[in-house]
Amino acid sequence: MQELDLLNSKLEILIKSYKSIQAENAGLKQTIVGQSETIQQLNTQVSTLEQQLADRQITDSFAEDKNKDVVRKQLDVVIGEIDKILNSLND
Repeated sequence: MQELDLLNSKLEILIKSYKSIQAENAGLKQTIVGQSETIQQLNTQVSTLEQQLADRQITDSFAEDKNKDVVRKQLDVVIGEIDKILNSLND
C-alpha cells in the first residue's frame, strides 16, 4: 500500500509540474505574439523612415541642383564682366 501512496504522490507532483509548464508555455506563446506584433510595427516604421529619407535626399539633390544653377549663372555674369573689362583694356 505504501508503494501505491508513493506512486500516487509522485504522479500528483508530475501533474502539478505539467500544469505549471503548460501555463508557462501559454505565457511564452503570448510573449511571442506580442513581440511579433512589435517587430511588424517596427518594420513598418523603418520602411516609412527609409521612404522619408529617400524623399529628403531627392529634395536635397534638387535644391543642390538649383543652387548650382544659381551659382553657375552668377559666375557667368562675373566672367562676362571680366571679359568686358579685358576687352576695354585691350582697345
